[in-house]
Amino acid sequence: MSFVPEFIVMHRVVSQKLKRGLTLAAVAAAALIAGCGGGGTSQIDPFVPTRIIAFGDESGTILQSGKKYGINALNTDTKQVECSLNAVWTQQLAAGFGFVYQQCNTSFVALPQGVMYAAAGNKVADVRDKIDQHLSNDRFGPKDLVAIMVGVNDIVELYKQFPAVSRESLLGEAKARGKLLAEQANRIANANGRVLVATIFEVGQTPFGLKEREQQTDIDRALFLDELSTAFNTAMRLNLLNDGRLVGLVLVDETIQRFVRFPSLGGFTNVTEAACRTDVAPQDCTIETLKPDASDRSWLWAGDTLLGPAAQQQIGNLALSRAKNNPF
Repeated sequence: MSFVPEFIVMHRVVSQKLKRGLTLAAVAAAALIAGCGGGGTSQIDPFVPTRIIAFGDESGTILQSGKKYGINALNTDTKQVECSLNAVWTQQLAAGFGFVYQQCNTSFVALPQGVMYAAAGNKVADVRDKIDQHLSNDRFGPKDLVAIMVGVNDIVELYKQFPAVSRESLLGEAKARGKLLAEQANRIANANGRVLVATIFEVGQTPFGLKEREQQTDIDRALFLDELSTAFNTAMRLNLLNDGRLVGLVLVDETIQRFVRFPSLGGFTNVTEAACRTDVAPQDCTIETLKPDASDRSWLWAGDTLLGPAAQQQIGNLALSRAKNNPF
């Protein structure tokens, strides 16, 4: 019988215990990773807001009547506006989290989690004032998703001052308003909100811009509108907080530009004309008050500067994807 020194036996025992301890630690670590969404997936918990707050202009608003500025859908039986259909982008975004706004609460949610500050005609300064209004009796929290798209009315207002005001001065003012918008987004982020802010589409590509090009021949008016829009967007982007944990950017300009250049990518057959009749107020336009050959699904534009439902849906989905994938 061979003799094994005591110190060797003790070494083996310690080694075996150490191995068992390391194995148990590895199992525990694997269980922890799996519980946090491991196995090749992100360990960051997905952002789940408890409220959505919308600021902006007519592109994202819902009126108390449930009507929207675009092409309203109708109930097939009553022929009344069916506000849950042909959603605007803020509505599409809210629906992605199971939220509704009080202005279109067809499911009779007791406490709608959507807050609507967006309104027709709003410019950047109006959004600033409405943020003031909100903060006067409320706050922004880390589970508030704040959605903002505004600036088209600013661009149209500036454009209409030409040529009485020089091109250079107007471009400078467009940059100033873009910076002001960035400051509002930063302000919300610094107050602990989570912000989605959208660029604006190039106004020269709208039916309004294309008509201006045809009717005013002193310069390329559509190109000038695009330059104003780009100056606005660029200044806004340059002045945003560079912190994806607080601010997410929705590139509406690039999305609409892509559809204008390649209509079939979005299933569009018309990207130059407004689908709604001109004798009908924008908020009263429905699927039954369109131009004879127009469609609410295949025409990009509802009005001179109003997106149609298909474009609204694309932007809403883009915003929803940004909200869910941003590391808020």
